[in-house]
Amino acid sequence: MPNISFDVKLDFKDVLLRPKRSTLKSRSEVDLHREIIFKNSKAKYNGIPIVAANMDTVGTFEMAKALSEHDVFTAVHKYYTVDEWEAFAKENPDSLKHVALSSGCGNDDFKKMLDVTSSVPGVTTLCLDVANGYQQSFVEFVRKVRETLPKHTIIAGNVVTVEMVEELVLSGADVIKVGIGPGSVCTTRYKTGVGYPQLSAVMECADAARGLGAHVMSDGGCTCPGDVAKAFAGGADFVMLGGMLAGHDQCGGELITKRDGSQVKQFYGMSSSTAMQKHVGGVAHYRSAEGKCVEVSYRGDVNETIMDILGGLRSTCTYTGAAKLKELSRRATFIRCTQQLNQVFAQSTTKY
Repeated sequence: MPNISFDVKLDFKDVLLRPKRSTLKSRSEVDLHREIIFKNSKAKYNGIPIVAANMDTVGTFEMAKALSEHDVFTAVHKYYTVDEWEAFAKENPDSLKHVALSSGCGNDDFKKMLDVTSSVPGVTTLCLDVANGYQQSFVEFVRKVRETLPKHTIIAGNVVTVEMVEELVLSGADVIKVGIGPGSVCTTRYKTGVGYPQLSAVMECADAARGLGAHVMSDGGCTCPGDVAKAFAGGADFVMLGGMLAGHDQCGGELITKRDGSQVKQFYGMSSSTAMQKHVGGVAHYRSAEGKCVEVSYRGDVNETIMDILGGLRSTCTYTGAAKLKELSRRATFIRCTQQLNQVFAQSTTKY
């Protein structure tokens, strides 16, 4: 008989943060920067730990250049060539400390990773990204990368359970990417029935990583600045955003003008048929697409959006009395919401 867990598991929409007494006089007093020394690479990070997702419509060089001005990180998508990386590094050397090189786990991926890191030594963070981080081949790939590039910081995922967080950390990863199915253009839960409510996944995985001296990155499920705050409050050290950063000038994809005069940009999951047709010639016969393609409203320059997100996060800290982002998880008390409140809250987040 299959096992059934009756423990309550929660998504961001299921909770609110309770306000607490604060000595802060202004949002401007809140420090959103984190300084982190990674477990395995021993490298030091200093910045605002929000991350643009490694999707080819979001994790672009243009996005990295813009977000690095705010000390915000970008996981650059894996489809740039070595020459393109060299050109970006030459023109934007100061941005390299706020970017990660993304990679799959095939032989060609490994070779390209070595080519980029040898040609662009300023790239010291790697994002090893697969849809299913539970495959033994992925664990072995993480070990291989750690042995080959011992001083590089490794972000690895995606997983949602304690045992795989521990496995990946002990295999050499520094930051574990948490999330299966919560993304706005991900259809994994619909196609496979597999997933885990994101807030509970973050809280449980963060606790496991912390016990080993490692860190976690919440990936997916954020639809508004309040969700970003909840992810940090739940214990995430980094929060990755895709849909919230889609539709901007710095995003990939053509700007389309509709018949009614409105403007949109295409946004799709990296396991969608659109992405697979673009990059590998189509969906393989043995699998199904686990993402969708949508049109998002054109939103201009990303700087206004990232300032709004950071402003919301500072406001959260003032409501909870956290002078620093690092303190937010210690100051946080979550309150479960009623179903009616969830519906009202969902209706109010349509901007993103």
